Amino acid sequence: MTKRIKQELKEYGLFPKKRLGQHFLVDSNIFNKVIRTAQVEKGDVVLEVGPGLGEMTIALAHHAKKVMAIEIDSKLVDILKQKLRDVSNVEVIHRDVLKIDFGQLFRKEKHPIKVIANLPYQISTPLLFRFIASKEIFSTLTLMLQKEVAERMVASPGGKGYGPLSIFVQIYSNVSICFLIKPSAFFPPPGVESAVVHMGFKEKPMVKLEEEEWFKKVVKGCFGYRRKTLINALKHSGLPLPQSIEWSMKKMGLNPQRRPETLTIEEFVHLAEALKK
Repeated sequence: MTKRIKQELKEYGLFPKKRLGQHFLVDSNIFNKVIRTAQVEKGDVVLEVGPGLGEMTIALAHHAKKVMAIEIDSKLVDILKQKLRDVSNVEVIHRDVLKIDFGQLFRKEKHPIKVIANLPYQISTPLLFRFIASKEIFSTLTLMLQKEVAERMVASPGGKGYGPLSIFVQIYSNVSICFLIKPSAFFPPPGVESAVVHMGFKEKPMVKLEEEEWFKKVVKGCFGYRRKTLINALKHSGLPLPQSIEWSMKKMGLNPQRRPETLTIEEFVHLAEALKK
């Protein structure tokens, strides 16, 4: 399949664009494994990010009710529209996924959306935050991304990868690394391993909707100075703090001398509540 992809790129006069992080998935076994992991069914509406030359798009079209394929590269969009012109349940959308209105897609389809994406490494983290911000629109996310980012998503307190991304992903979703992908499965091969991550959003997140923004400010404020003790990180964060902050922390059983990366998500929730009071 790698030879076929290379030949197809050559015929179209295309070269993978480094600035767009283009790495074309060329292993059909991975296509099928991703679709199984996402549990795509006949009634599903799927949002595919980064369809490339449409290999997975075609496979998804056989399983789903509809596939919306978002592609930023105008040349690839023209190729996809030509290749998929006879596939009635695929819509090719020429947009930057970081700027697209997910709510508009949801209102149009009137159906929860499953995301399947081969994410360019440079946009994976900001796009994850956008997916989380629109979590009521999506049923599940099945994402191919850099192994390091995947490990940060599932990291536990005390680990070097544990930080705001770990907390914001885990507080709203059940997340797991399903399998790893070797660089040879892509063309051109990236310099690092990739991973497929599956996320299902929780019915009852650990933070109430009206508390979300404050909670995020507290977490980001603490991790802005992650090498300092918790109390010093808070004092440098710019957050409004009660005069009795140390007393409040000790009262809730939280040692002010701990470092931010040692706190569990539950402890961050309690800390945010205490600071708001």
